[in-house]
Amino acid sequence: MSHNFSTLFRLLIIACWAAGCSSGFLDLAPLGDRKDYTQARAFYDNGQYEQAIKELTEYIEKTKNVKRREARAYRLLGKSYEQLGRLNKALETYLEALEFYPNNVPLLLEAARLYQSTGLTHRSMDLYERALQEKPDSLEAIAGQAANYSAIGFYSKAREFYDRFFELNPTAEPLYRARYAQTFLAQHNFQEAFINITMALAEDKTNADFWLLSARALYGLHKPQEAMQNLDAALLLAPNHPQLLAYKALWQYQAADYKNSLSTVKQLLKQNPENQLALFIQSLNWLKQGKKQQAHQNWQQIVTLNPSSFVGKTAQALLDEESLPPFVSLL
Repeated sequence: MSHNFSTLFRLLIIACWAAGCSSGFLDLAPLGDRKDYTQARAFYDNGQYEQAIKELTEYIEKTKNVKRREARAYRLLGKSYEQLGRLNKALETYLEALEFYPNNVPLLLEAARLYQSTGLTHRSMDLYERALQEKPDSLEAIAGQAANYSAIGFYSKAREFYDRFFELNPTAEPLYRARYAQTFLAQHNFQEAFINITMALAEDKTNADFWLLSARALYGLHKPQEAMQNLDAALLLAPNHPQLLAYKALWQYQAADYKNSLSTVKQLLKQNPENQLALFIQSLNWLKQGKKQQAHQNWQQIVTLNPSSFVGKTAQALLDEESLPPFVSLL
């Protein structure tokens, strides 16, 4: 009996190793380690990110055996650093984890998202592509890649990813339909932009950015009155939004409504006296009212604030040439 038991036990050990069960049955961390991770997770859930970092760092480094380190612990550690705004440490954590788990999709997604949020688009694209190789139907990776292609101006390619995203997720949040509409707007395909942003608004009428996108599409379709109505709808939701006010002031100027345009500009400048765009729109109105000296003062102020910005360079050119400004569009 003892011989048979020993044989069975050896076979069980061999089977366990063959299945990759190097740290206990079912590849679970030992009970004590799981308790440590659970405690660290509780700190994170309670907003105690410094304590979560301390616990997770100890949890990861308590053994030199790489196989004992868990991808989920690295991921939570990175997210803890993110919560504290320590993005470099978060990225460092994700990349270290990917050395041990190069095909772990959640880690790839976290690192890709962080690269994306910090403007490192091409690095983000590489990681999203790796995630899609592992999981071709990953909605997060598909949407992330769509946003990346849009960010670098490859709008047609972005739409290919969005089309795939909608096919896999027909009930997607309206935010993604709005981003899809934005790709058309960027290429001045105002009709398709309007169709798609209308679909987004049908599901969510509380998003000021949706109303703005709709207004811009309508303006591009030469429907300024309807555009202004949608812009006003956006302002009802976000009355102090500087971008909305800038569009309103400019469209009022282009409609020769100089008095109201100046009034809107004053709202912008009250929020931020150094808003270059507001100062420039104000200068346009001064010119139309024959107040060239005030317009020049605005241009000089704009150049002083930031001579290298687009508005700053435009103001400097006007000061140099003393010419009337060209037609300006925010579309």
